[in-house]
Amino acid sequence: MKSIQQMLSILDDILNWLDEAHISYCLLGPVALKLQGVDVQVQAIHLSVQWDAFERAAEHFGGMIEKTGGKGSFSCFIDRTEVIFTCEYNTVVLTDPDRISVTYDHRNYWVKSWDYYLRRLDHDSPTRVAIKKHLLVLQSESTKAADEAWNSGAYEAWLNRFGLPEEWAERIKRDPQTRIASLLSYIGNVEGKRIINLLGSHGTKAIAMGLLGADVTVVDISKENARYAKEVAGSAGISLHYIIADVLNMPKEVLSRDFDLVFMELGILHYFIDLEPLAHVVSELLKPGGRVIVQDFHPVSTKLLTSAGKKHKVTGNYFDKTLTAVNVAFSKYETSSSEQKVVYERKWTLGEIVNGFADAGLFIRRLDEHPNIKINDIGIPKTFTLVAEK
Repeated sequence: MKSIQQMLSILDDILNWLDEAHISYCLLGPVALKLQGVDVQVQAIHLSVQWDAFERAAEHFGGMIEKTGGKGSFSCFIDRTEVIFTCEYNTVVLTDPDRISVTYDHRNYWVKSWDYYLRRLDHDSPTRVAIKKHLLVLQSESTKAADEAWNSGAYEAWLNRFGLPEEWAERIKRDPQTRIASLLSYIGNVEGKRIINLLGSHGTKAIAMGLLGADVTVVDISKENARYAKEVAGSAGISLHYIIADVLNMPKEVLSRDFDLVFMELGILHYFIDLEPLAHVVSELLKPGGRVIVQDFHPVSTKLLTSAGKKHKVTGNYFDKTLTAVNVAFSKYETSSSEQKVVYERKWTLGEIVNGFADAGLFIRRLDEHPNIKINDIGIPKTFTLVAEK
């Protein structure tokens, strides 16, 4: 069996010719997954090329085309390695939503995303298991970055944003309903309910619910967030349970299946590289009949559009699955540090979010899309609210 470096030498020669011939391609199967970091064995090179250039490719590489069911294929051997070429007639490789660019050993490759295989493989498939294992590693790395970022300057940022804990507590106490206005129509009367806020940050919404009579728990990775939230809660005169932990690795005793409500809001889901583990945690927290409310920024605004005043341009790819490095959210409120704090985000489509919670066995009760309230943004969705029930 050839090493990945030997495979890449063969592959690079193939791709150099395709590039020179202006033929679009997408790598498939194990070689695509290997280039994305998944630990799989690569026996052959498999790639799809643009259908109306397929005959040119076959002539160059010396293959005999076979056509079945709207697809074409041929294979050849290069340096004793099998190379399988396929095409789908009357489709465009460039518009494949599962085709993404990855960098491996300083070269960019177009590959079929791991997400494509997760949707199609059986749950006990060895390849799917390998992909899931890889995603756990990526999530661990991303969580470590978030841990470092959110535990370095967050407390100061909230002081700058909201003021001293006692000052912010007084403002919340004056009108706690206002602090949870976007949630009120979904949760109703919270008095006596057991509620858990995942990635609850500075705790403002949890504290407001506590003032309205709820028994509230917050889970967040940042001890600085916890410090600010506890000081505000103390000044507001309520008891706030604050668990400093990674949501995906919280203490087992918290997964008690007795919460009436789990809620997450605004800038949360993009921290998760795979939604399945998060949805599983939510299910473990809820009692039968309990609900989860997810309120977050709408993917049309975060993935597709770029806005400047009255002008809106489609500059993004709604189906992009890239993991991107961004500055931590609170950085704009910092004054004493010029150091960039980076976390990693995976922006999801609305369909992926709904399916992620539905696949965990949660019943989707509502999905509401909310408009942007700015006059220049009329007609553009800004946020959404998903309600699901166990």
